[in-house]
Amino acid sequence: MTYFQKDFIDFFKELAANNNKEWFDANRKRYETVVREPFKVFVAKVIDEVHKDDPTTSIEPKDAIFRINRDIRFSKDKTPYKLHVGAVISPKGRKDTGNPGIYIELGPEHLGIFGGMWSPDKVQIDKIRKHIITNSSEFEKLISNSDFLKIFPEGIRGDKNKRLPKEYLDSAKKQELIFNKQFYYQAFINPEEIISENLIDTIMKHYYIANPLKNFFKRAMQ
Repeated sequence: MTYFQKDFIDFFKELAANNNKEWFDANRKRYETVVREPFKVFVAKVIDEVHKDDPTTSIEPKDAIFRINRDIRFSKDKTPYKLHVGAVISPKGRKDTGNPGIYIELGPEHLGIFGGMWSPDKVQIDKIRKHIITNSSEFEKLISNSDFLKIFPEGIRGDKNKRLPKEYLDSAKKQELIFNKQFYYQAFINPEEIISENLIDTIMKHYYIANPLKNFFKRAMQ
């Protein structure tokens, strides 16, 4: 099934050159028709597919989808609208920081698929680090898996702490990812995939290949 038409991509290309309220208001009906409503249908389908694997993920599209409006309060860039749509599919949706989910971003430059832990708090970071140390062999196997690295070639990414509590120093010499304060992975795909019939298959292929690592982080949160 095709969820998006070519005008989905064209809309964002034109928005990039006209990122202002006047242009958006003039094209609001177009936005609703070719972007907002198809994206809701698409996200609902992804939620259904993820639910088959993880019954705890039982949310509505509105719980997963981010607003197109940018938060410009603390940004030098005052353009009001994002140049993509995005959604987090996890047990509590976009407000869920305590569970690893899948974040999907659709725009004219790429189809982005992300997973792992993007913004864990200090307690969650501590749990992840201890889980990695306790299960170091399993973790090494997961992050070096050839299927995983084929579609997430950069492996685990994230900002790092310059200093660590003493209890982690010896382990960090063996596994530098213990320095991380984020633990996420990402893949960027040609935007033409957004308007293809294979979009859901592509999303779920990435989901299932990363699933063992997602479950590793999920256990760390318990």
